[in-house]
Amino acid sequence: MIDCVLVIVSYRSASDLDALLATVPAAAGTLSWRAVVVNNDPDDDLRPILAGRPEAELIEAGANLGYAGGINRGLAAAPASRWIVFLNPDLRLGPGALESLAMATGGRDAVVPAIEDEDGRIQYSLRREPTILGSLGEALLGDRWPSRPRALSEMVRTRAAYERPGTVDWATGAVMLVPTAVVARVGPWDADRFFLYSEETDYCRRLRTAGASIRFLPEAVVSHRGGGSGTSDALHALQEVNRTRYFGKWHGRAAAAAFTAVAVLSNVLRCHRPRNRAALRALLSPAARAALPGGPR
Repeated sequence: MIDCVLVIVSYRSASDLDALLATVPAAAGTLSWRAVVVNNDPDDDLRPILAGRPEAELIEAGANLGYAGGINRGLAAAPASRWIVFLNPDLRLGPGALESLAMATGGRDAVVPAIEDEDGRIQYSLRREPTILGSLGEALLGDRWPSRPRALSEMVRTRAAYERPGTVDWATGAVMLVPTAVVARVGPWDADRFFLYSEETDYCRRLRTAGASIRFLPEAVVSHRGGGSGTSDALHALQEVNRTRYFGKWHGRAAAAAFTAVAVLSNVLRCHRPRNRAALRALLSPAARAALPGGPR
């Protein structure tokens, strides 16, 4: 049995993919591995990049399935393995990173690494479960008062939290290693509700519901360029809308309405920016939401 299967969803990421795969052997160490690359952009030819890599299998999605949909397509094609690794293509893996993550699972938990930017600065990738009060704290305070009470912040901004191992509610979905048996128990990612954004929040909650913890391992380090699939006002709007969709899934309509009101407030306070105006339109207008990437959900 293979030790690790890497599931990589690519959307206009040809320029990043080769560099990522080049870092895998050193990151895997003594672990055997295969990569399943799901191409979500029919116009992006990944065959030349993977032609010299027999350890990588290319799956042509034929359309943009979204991130969760692409992951599910990759999981369906994955060979038997001990662990599954979900990876963004715009990563560079540090030496020994995958091996360290795998050894930290205990056979039952998901593990995430420390993420640095291209200049070696730590990225604040750890998160708390979304709440109405936490969302209000983010709306009113943003990055100000990073050491504020936990209840007023979703993002973990204290430097000390990134210097020691621990457990978190969820982490940004750039990279996560999960035992394959746990992946099978949790089931597919929620592609019906989440085209892009909040799918990792949902998946981590489902992992916790299934009895797994989300462990943070600072000695495993990856570098993340970010924005590999592009950024736009519409994508920011989708991010805001999907936060409310996530909250509604787990807390019901009344709580989702209050959470949405906080999201509206956050974007009103920042409406001098085009992306926040786009988010306001999407939060308030069903027609605007239906026009976002991924269509009606």
